[in-house]
Amino acid sequence: MEGKKEIRIEDKKSSLTLENRRKLSITGVLEVISFNDYQILLNTSLGSMNIRGEGLRMNKLDVQNGDVIIIGKINSCAYSNSENKKDNESIFSKLFK
Repeated sequence: MEGKKEIRIEDKKSSLTLENRRKLSITGVLEVISFNDYQILLNTSLGSMNIRGEGLRMNKLDVQNGDVIIIGKINSCAYSNSENKKDNESIFSKLFK
């Protein structure tokens, strides 16, 4: 009997494709944190992602496979990693004790 292969978050691939600032395809999405017409917050395998624009809507949402397609005018897309911020805060707090 063959054992099932476990897929770890670190092993998942992530990609981002922007077409004409109107269609954004993302893979490696773990969850949708919040969304409205102007901002979509996602948790991805590479950290949190903040997408800003106008008339944003999710055309495809497949969290099981980690695929999201966003339609609308894309103004910005930025990753943030909360673990790095925590590490930096602890370094500063150690320096200023």
